[in-house]
Amino acid sequence: MKIPTQIRERPEVLLMLMAIAVPLSFAAWQTLLNNFAIERVAFTGQEMGILQSLREIPGFLAFGVVFLLLLVREQKLAYISLALLGLGTALTGFFPSVIGLYITTVIMSVGFHYYETLQTSLALQWTDTSNSAEVLGNLIAAGSFASILTFGLIWLGDNLLQLDYQWIYLVMGGLTLMIALISWLSFLLFPQKTEQHKHMVLRKRYWLFYLLTFMSGARRQIFVVFAGFLMVEKFGYSVSQIAMLFLINATINVFLAPRIGRLIGQIGERRALLIEYSGLILVFVGYALVENATIAAGLYIIDHLFFALAIALKTYFQKIADQEDIASTAGVSFSINHIAAVAIPAVFGIIWMSSPALVFYAGAAMAAISLMLSLLVPETPTPGRVSRLAYSSAGGN
Repeated sequence: MKIPTQIRERPEVLLMLMAIAVPLSFAAWQTLLNNFAIERVAFTGQEMGILQSLREIPGFLAFGVVFLLLLVREQKLAYISLALLGLGTALTGFFPSVIGLYITTVIMSVGFHYYETLQTSLALQWTDTSNSAEVLGNLIAAGSFASILTFGLIWLGDNLLQLDYQWIYLVMGGLTLMIALISWLSFLLFPQKTEQHKHMVLRKRYWLFYLLTFMSGARRQIFVVFAGFLMVEKFGYSVSQIAMLFLINATINVFLAPRIGRLIGQIGERRALLIEYSGLILVFVGYALVENATIAAGLYIIDHLFFALAIALKTYFQKIADQEDIASTAGVSFSINHIAAVAIPAVFGIIWMSSPALVFYAGAAMAAISLMLSLLVPETPTPGRVSRLAYSSAGGN
């Protein structure tokens, strides 16, 4: 596939193309997971919790990206990670057993989490602080557009063509593999503005970013693991209904994510984070109390909207960080994000067996802690102004 030179020389186009490739696999895997796990593998909440904990282990180990950069250039490592995501997804339907689903999930997850780490790093390196929030919003919109395509293909395959799970997984994973190959063969290797550290970087002055990242990973699991499971187990949503719910979320994001990115640029990271966490407290309490399937779907859609506001956490880091720290800290922050994520699905899966509402009340408590921490984010973050408590010198620990 021949790509014009003027496109091959634009890193933002490559970022958009790869952002499109991710949902083709991950959105398909996520949309089909609960139904595939329950119908074909006879999962209960406990097995689902274990699977989701296994899925998060590669995210916990994302700091390993920095060591791989000693061997592989960052841009090429992104292509390899994208290919692993596609491969794991393509194989999922061919192994309908507990162990089989665990193994294919780990393969898929290694690719997904390492790619997400690298995408964040490359996007922050290739964009200026003045427009990075808008660029990140555009990447979310591009991924959401691909999600719409994915949900449409799943609906077509499930409802009209009545394809088995294995063929839907194979097609969607294969598309991601194809885009990874096209990207590798077609785009130039873009220069790095600043040489990145190739060792782990942990700085005391990034403490607020680390804490917010940790809490974000903890409460995110409540949505990713248990909100979707609630729809299937409690309200009996089918594959096509879950796909339709995801389709609504993706459609809204196509239009709103770029605008949210611009809004964050206008109101600042502090206000954006306060809006996000205040809203999430109400949403999680709603999950705990809801008894109506339509209201639950509404909460699910509102919940998903708040994820675009998480751009603010990335741009906050971009503004306080030394440029040479970005690649290493992107990996470290992904690992921090997944510390709680490794334990929460399995532990909360056990809690779920006795009280699903308690799981969501815990999510509300996590959002409340994040809200209090976000009050410490300064109005205008800089390398010397990382929190409202104290100032630190740029380049320090």
